[in-house]
Amino acid sequence: MTNRLRPVNLLHKYYREAPAALQIILDHSRLVTARAVRIARRLQTSETVDIRFIAEATMLHDIGSIFTHAPALGCFGDLPYICHGIKGSEILKAEGLHRHALVCERHIGVGLTAAEILKNNMPLPPRDMIPVTLEEQIICYADLFYSKNAKDRGKEKDPLRVRNSLEQFGAGKREIFDHWRERFEPELN
Repeated sequence: MTNRLRPVNLLHKYYREAPAALQIILDHSRLVTARAVRIARRLQTSETVDIRFIAEATMLHDIGSIFTHAPALGCFGDLPYICHGIKGSEILKAEGLHRHALVCERHIGVGLTAAEILKNNMPLPPRDMIPVTLEEQIICYADLFYSKNAKDRGKEKDPLRVRNSLEQFGAGKREIFDHWRERFEPELN
């Protein structure tokens, strides 16, 4: 991020009034970043992967959470938590980080389609929010392994638990995860 704020500084800017929420987001984002960067480094032997971008975008992927109503995370905004991705996208676009903004928007679960948003009456714009680039997919995948809730905070989820949790989001979600796991961390199979 040449001539820009470092991701941690940007998080501090938006979370300055909520130090407990900031700590939760930082702890979570650091875990996700470590996994995403590890995957990217492994893939870089055979594919072109923008590791610097992954490190920056992963640290910022949940920046919009502060504007949601998630008291357990120290967030007391007005938006439903499902909106944290789209709000984060708005924030990062305003900061001039358009590529990073796409990660925020596309990282929910394994991605959301416009049809799913409409079918489930989600308070989101009815458009596809699916991770498209390799970097977006790596970040989305890595995020699935770490929760921000108090019970699981700081703990890595078992791949089977992650896979099973995706069933509630509809057909095909577990298959996307399986494909990513085979590509990104085949040793977990």
